[in-house]
Amino acid sequence: MVIVKTGGGTDLNAEGIADDLQHLVAQGTRLLFVHGGAGHTNEIAAALGRPPEFVTSESGITSRRTDRAALEIFEMVYCGKLNKMWVELLQARGVNAVGLSGMDGRIVQGRRKDRIRVRRNGRRMVIRDDWTGTVDTINAALLDLLLAHDFLPVITPPALSHAHEAINVDGDAVASRLAVHYQARVLLYLSDVPGLLARYPDETSLISAIPAAEVDAYMAVAKGRMKRKIMGAQDALAQGVTTVIFADGRAAAPIRQALEQGAGTHIGG
Repeated sequence: MVIVKTGGGTDLNAEGIADDLQHLVAQGTRLLFVHGGAGHTNEIAAALGRPPEFVTSESGITSRRTDRAALEIFEMVYCGKLNKMWVELLQARGVNAVGLSGMDGRIVQGRRKDRIRVRRNGRRMVIRDDWTGTVDTINAALLDLLLAHDFLPVITPPALSHAHEAINVDGDAVASRLAVHYQARVLLYLSDVPGLLARYPDETSLISAIPAAEVDAYMAVAKGRMKRKIMGAQDALAQGVTTVIFADGRAAAPIRQALEQGAGTHIGG
């Protein structure tokens, strides 16, 4: 099993990613595809007069502030515009893709954080009416049914809370939990950088390999969304996933370059 997760940047090579997914399917690779959509969501939210608000947790992790109105925009972009864009690209290449959110069939369940603790201008604050959450459980019955009949699941947040509410969860965490559930041989994260950079944003400072036992030490190097990917890698490697790769989703053949040519940052394996 290979889990491919692509971020939501607006400059990713969607055509190249779809070509490579078709290549893997044609080779008979067992595959799940997870996508985000943060960049597109930010643009559409701003156009709707609801520009995104970001908060920083006490541990230093930056995330989207999600009230109910923001959640509805999130669902519109992730589950509608982008999920169906990926399905269309894959169907055009003969891949029988099925678009799903984590809510469908309770594929991804978690706990809603009805309040979050953040820092603003050096002050600790508690924000309520929040619709973000954790990724706790993978319910794979629907995915197994689709895979058994040669469909390619295309999965996106949100997830379903244990109280049956839509919650905004981190797509990198969804991919990591799926990789653990299926004991994937590779968890591949594609984003708008070549991999983990020692001196972000200097793209010549790529860290090409990290021993699995040392991944924790690289959290201090990671910037922005890469911190989430490091967290996903930590979780996956600790629970049996063989290899995690951070690679450049802007490349001509993003997945093949990472899997076949060693591009990006390879952890473990």
